[in-house]
Amino acid sequence: MSMIQWQGLGLAFPHKTCFSDFSGSLTWGERIAIVGDNGSGKSSLLRLLAGELAPSEGRIVRAPDLTVGYVAQVLSGDAALSGGQRVNQALSRALASSPDLLLLDEPSNHLDGDNRRAMLRMLRHFAGTLVLVTHDEAWMAQLCDTLWIVEDGRIAAFAGRYQDYLDERATRHAALLHERAMLQQDRRATHERLMKEQERASHARQRGEKAIRERRWATVKSAAKLSRGNTTAGDNKAELRAWREEIQTALAQSAPGETVEPAFFLPAGAKRTRGPVVQVSGALFGHRGALTAPLHLTVEPGERVWLAGANGSGKSTLARALAGETRLRLGGDWLTPAAADIGYLDQHYANLPPRHSVLQALLACASDWPASAVRHHLSRFLFRHDAQLDMPIEALSGGERARLSLACIAARAPRLLILDEVSNNLDARSRQHVADILQAYPGALLLISHDEALLRSLSGLRKVALTSAGESSPG
Repeated sequence: MSMIQWQGLGLAFPHKTCFSDFSGSLTWGERIAIVGDNGSGKSSLLRLLAGELAPSEGRIVRAPDLTVGYVAQVLSGDAALSGGQRVNQALSRALASSPDLLLLDEPSNHLDGDNRRAMLRMLRHFAGTLVLVTHDEAWMAQLCDTLWIVEDGRIAAFAGRYQDYLDERATRHAALLHERAMLQQDRRATHERLMKEQERASHARQRGEKAIRERRWATVKSAAKLSRGNTTAGDNKAELRAWREEIQTALAQSAPGETVEPAFFLPAGAKRTRGPVVQVSGALFGHRGALTAPLHLTVEPGERVWLAGANGSGKSTLARALAGETRLRLGGDWLTPAAADIGYLDQHYANLPPRHSVLQALLACASDWPASAVRHHLSRFLFRHDAQLDMPIEALSGGERARLSLACIAARAPRLLILDEVSNNLDARSRQHVADILQAYPGALLLISHDEALLRSLSGLRKVALTSAGESSPG
């Protein structure tokens, strides 16, 4: 028996169509991962299942008395809570009703190692149906045996593990490349035949014209005979052209879908000064009291600092204090760059005005740029069409908000770059590009992250840990 059934489901917004003609059902005990690129519609699909969003077309029927628990991707809440604490709080609320269906949007975001392991154990033993939006391959491998792939305005179901899907996709891609190579070979052969046919027809026409001039053909019959020769040549050429068009159509259909690679760049600030970029001594910080013992921290030009620690240890609060929220500075000496010289990505994207459009958000950072430069800059971060530029920030996915935040930071080269969980919500391709850019970034960097793959990809990180006991320590 199905807990939810849907028929002909579609979802469209003024700025994009997420998917259409999706039919299916959820049965008791299923464990499904929804995968796809940023902005493809994964979170919107989860909201449809949760009943928080109405479809543009189709209908959904839920079983009577169905209990649903839902945890959103971007969580609002008490500013004093860390990202990990917000996730745990939201999950506790979702589980309080003993849901039959648990819908989780990027639940591994923000979690430290201990909380990550604890949540995985809990989800493995969850008795109900689980539908998970995630880019975390380890979570998919351990929790889900069915995939819904959201891609190119369609949703396809795949029965199997994520690695099975990757293997099958790689095999299919190799087959497409082979087919494409064979078709290109056929096209070259067809082109050569067409050239030979055109050359043969030209020679035949020249011989026919010469024969008429020399009166070897009867005058009355000559025009008809020449016409038949031209017609035959024309028919052959038309046939060859049709074959060539058929091959070109097959080529287009067999080619892999377009892969858009984001061209991120984050130039370091041009202004060079002597001495440290950041120097705090005996620093106390927090919302309702000091979160740590007095902190001593120095960041030199070009240095990379990884601010580590458990959820709730004060990492994000310290980042905000360094970024210029002086109300969080409760004591000590603070030497930091001016706010205009700091690029700061907040883990909840709170620095993006939700009712602004993508274009308005960048113009707020680069009001003196010509329109062409604004559009070119945004295109580097995959905002390339008018509909995308006009999208309100509140309608963006988490990954799209992360890209926009980076676009705004890169518009004014910062002396200090502070990134709080920058890889949260990013699809695999964008995550790899961010890693490459940060590896090449020459300026001072303060990074907060629990993403082990990202941390391993960056060389020269100096670890500064905020411990739960209230003391900071170098790694």
